[in-house]
Formats: sequence, C-alpha cells, structure tokens
Amino acid sequence: MSRVAYVNGHYMPMRDAQVNIEDRGYQFGDGVYEVLHVHRGRFVDTDLHMSRLERSLASISIAMPMSMPALMHVLREIVRRNRISNGLAYMQVSRGVARRDHAFPKIAPPPALVITARHGAKLPASITHWGASAITAPDQRWGRCDIKSVNLLPNVLAKQAARQAGAYEAILIDNDGLVTEGSSTSVWIVDAKGVLRTRKLGTNLLPGCTRGALIGLLNDAAIGFSEAPFSLDELRGASEIFLTSATSFVKPILQLDAKPVGDGKPGPVASRLFAMFSRHLDGGQNS
Repeated sequence: MSRVAYVNGHYMPMRDAQVNIEDRGYQFGDGVYEVLHVHRGRFVDTDLHMSRLERSLASISIAMPMSMPALMHVLREIVRRNRISNGLAYMQVSRGVARRDHAFPKIAPPPALVITARHGAKLPASITHWGASAITAPDQRWGRCDIKSVNLLPNVLAKQAARQAGAYEAILIDNDGLVTEGSSTSVWIVDAKGVLRTRKLGTNLLPGCTRGALIGLLNDAAIGFSEAPFSLDELRGASEIFLTSATSFVKPILQLDAKPVGDGKPGPVASRLFAMFSRHLDGGQNS
C-alpha cells in the first residue's frame, strides 16, 4: 500500500506529494515541526506536543494552520490511512509561499502544513537489550533551541558523527563544558552521589515531551530528581546515563566515548523509569 501524505489541504500518495519551490520552509528553514509517537493506534502525550507546537509557532510569529480540533482530525486520519499501529506522525508548518526575501512577507501567506506517518518499532518488552552507546560532541546549534525549528543542520552533523563512530547518539557539550542535550534526545544521569539529574529548561534546550511526561511520572511517584546543569566530567563519572525522546522512550547509554558507563548494563534507576514509562504508554496516553 502506498503511503499517504497530507499537503496543504489534500491527502495524496507520498509519491505525488509536492511543495512549492518558494515555500519558506524550503528556502530558509522558516518553520517548525512536531513528531508524535503512535502506540497501539493512539497518540502519546498529545497535550505536551500540541502545546510545544503552539509555543514554537508563536515564537516565530506563524499562525496555527488550522484549529486544534481540525489538526487533530487530520493527524488521526493520516494515521488511519497509513494503517499505523505503532510508529510516528510527523507534521511540519512553514510560514508559507512567498517571493524569496529574508524578511517576513508584508502580507502573511497561509502557513504551509505537511503531515506524514510511518510505521516504527514499538517499545521493547524489556530494557535488557535496549541499551546503546553515545559519543560527546560540541554543541554548535543556534541560540533558540527551545523552538522546535526545522533548522537542524548542526543536529544532523552531530548525529552523523555518532553514526560514523558506531554510536546511537551524540551528547552535546556547550562552551562552558556543560551538557545540554543529545542531537535528538534529552539527557539524564544518575550522578556519583546517586542523584537523578537532567538539565533545567532554557533557550538552549528543547523542552522534550517525553522528558516532560517522565517528570510528571516522577512527581506522581514522589521520586526525587534535580533539574540542574552537569559537566562533561560529571557525565563521564555518572553511574547511569539514559536518554528520552519520542523514539528513544527511556534508553540507557551503556558506553560513552568508547568507555563503559557504570557496569555496562542498564542501571536500576533507568530500569525503574523504563517500566514506569511502559505503563504510561499502555494506560496514560491521550487520544
């Protein structure tokens, strides 16, 4: 069955999907995107993703392309038409089509909306074989990483460096020697004192929706954690490192820069949070 895309008001086969050459998303990367995980045919953490979409659009002065109920209808319809049970839905909103000029068009064009969906791996039954390796890399991104912009070239280069090193992810280090996040993930550690930590949100971090969902689960379970910066040295000295994202779920990092993390196995904290998030997927997802 041919995959189906939604492009500016029309459902069509992926092979026929096109955008205008003067779409500002293509010309300038003038747009934002969201990726939603689909679990058993239902979206996960919908409210977090939609709130982030609205915040990202408002930050760069692009209007919502349609009402939220209409957008949710299109998302559900794309998932239905592509027969997705477990996978991802991707949506991208650009400023629209206009004559090429760096400044915003004097008369705002309609925002351009593209939505696709694809099958993907579901959460594994056990964390035992879910671990991965990571490298560290300089954070060379722009100063507003809190906006989920389609301008992802530094992220692409960092991810490619990880792939060339045989690793899953590149963990980014800023000019002060502090960990920010992964090229497409949020980073957590259990430090040398046993404290669960992730960096506090700011303009230099994307507010990860899986990160936010996990924080909600931690608060509900009265599990302590710290939102505070940590250094490259603290990362290297951590007893556990794990990543969160819509595709990583809760993924332990067992090797960092070719050296083992802890005992080289998924740790007790990541294992517990993996189990908590698994229950969240099965019982706490939004439609």
